[in-house]
Amino acid sequence: MARQNPKHSKPFAKNRRGPAQRKPESDRVLLFGLHAVEAALANRRRPVYALRATENAAHRLGPLIAERNLIPERVLPKDLDRQLGPDTVHQGVVLQAGPLEPVSLDDIDSDGILLVLDQVTDPHNVGAALRSAAAFGASGLVLTERHSPPLSGVLAKSASGALDLVPLILVKNLSQALAELGERGVLRIGLAEEANATLEDTEIARPLALVLGAEGKGLRQLTRERCDRLCRISTASALASLNVSNAAAIALHWARLKAKGV
Repeated sequence: MARQNPKHSKPFAKNRRGPAQRKPESDRVLLFGLHAVEAALANRRRPVYALRATENAAHRLGPLIAERNLIPERVLPKDLDRQLGPDTVHQGVVLQAGPLEPVSLDDIDSDGILLVLDQVTDPHNVGAALRSAAAFGASGLVLTERHSPPLSGVLAKSASGALDLVPLILVKNLSQALAELGERGVLRIGLAEEANATLEDTEIARPLALVLGAEGKGLRQLTRERCDRLCRISTASALASLNVSNAAAIALHWARLKAKGV
């Protein structure tokens, strides 16, 4: 039986709602991977414009695609390989979407647990940290506007849908943001390998901000000075160092267990 090739009459299928919903290409992001695209389609705060999907992926996402009034462009996996690169794990689907509206510190749960990343630029690490934030019920994740990865693509795929689940706050100056959190009564705990106190032996209370730095550099000096305490996660040996995403998951786990008011 001859294999049918998908139609390629247009690079992306349009939203049925028409031209009024369209925005400049520069305002759009690409999301790929089933979980990332599924979460974006389910998030009504996320503008969506066009979808390219294989038959299997379109079938799996069918109800959400219909709810969003999208007509997917049917493609083969090799078409998405060409678009994104052969090493990209796209799982047969690419969504052209708009960025989420900005969120501020005023918009989040004032009695929750915040995860704060100090100039962590690796999209895999930030995505994995977002996934942990979703798993452990963090109220949000704070990043700097500069020295942070794009909020799309690899980050969204690594977050496995959490980019559209966890409020993400971008701040211009992390030191000032931490000072503001302190004025609001938030306990700020910085994670540092050389700290004397261990996180598991430290009294923890909500509201809480867990502050982690980039691998290698760690927390910057001003960031350290804004923290109420510096703690480390104890490991079995000096060689058992943790990358930032693993440290975030463990810190959130301890915080969930120990923070008063849980």
